[in-house]
Amino acid sequence: MRTEGAAARVRVETLEGGAVRRVVLTGSKGNIIDTEMNRALIAVFREAGGAPALKAVLLEGDGAHFSYGASIQEHLPDQVAGMLRGFHDLFRVLIASAVPTLASVRGRCLGGALELAAFCHRVFAAPDALLGQPEIALGLFAPVASMFLRERVGRGAAEDLCLSGRTIGAAEAQRIGLVDVITDDPSGAALAYAHDHLLPRSATSLRHAVRAVRHDLAARFEADIAAQERLYLGDLMKTADAVEGIRAFLEKRRPEWHNA
Repeated sequence: MRTEGAAARVRVETLEGGAVRRVVLTGSKGNIIDTEMNRALIAVFREAGGAPALKAVLLEGDGAHFSYGASIQEHLPDQVAGMLRGFHDLFRVLIASAVPTLASVRGRCLGGALELAAFCHRVFAAPDALLGQPEIALGLFAPVASMFLRERVGRGAAEDLCLSGRTIGAAEAQRIGLVDVITDDPSGAALAYAHDHLLPRSATSLRHAVRAVRHDLAARFEADIAAQERLYLGDLMKTADAVEGIRAFLEKRRPEWHNA
């Protein structure tokens, strides 16, 4: 194992002679996905898409947690449009890269971080993992989860998570299909899966297989995420409650909803 590249918010390690890359979210308490980290992740996956021998990318968080999610500060009205569109560009690059992706989840995996982990092909979680889409508690909703999570866990479970904002443990997440494997060493288990099931395959064939199993995802993502952005930026962010929820969180107080 050696470090191949690093940005302030992402650490990239090359494993298995270049066939696997471990991408570690780092640089802040809770590994917050802010604009800087998002740009670094886009660069990582854009480069991964052009690496012909690469067979898997493993995503994990530095320390005790995968990630607390996207930066709440960047949800304020003067920043939210750029933040949201940039975050959605990350998923476009993920789709285009066509590289098998694995997520290793410890501790908290919330909001935008769960959207990112759920987008991976396999999710490995520690028993202490806590997963959720808490955006509604801030008067918001999760655009990517709203259009993609139902594909992973079904409409009923997706609506429960998105509407309640509740956090669930690893056992419940596995029961509904959000987590594939629970283990004390999720990173090790993910690497073992890659070693046993992906490395023996042709990297070229794996890319084609990813495109095949997600053959219509790019087109559906573009159509659905555009509608989500219109609802989020054009409607939601013009309401008093959306701004109140964000400010209440940043000011560490309970929100005072106006239902408007």
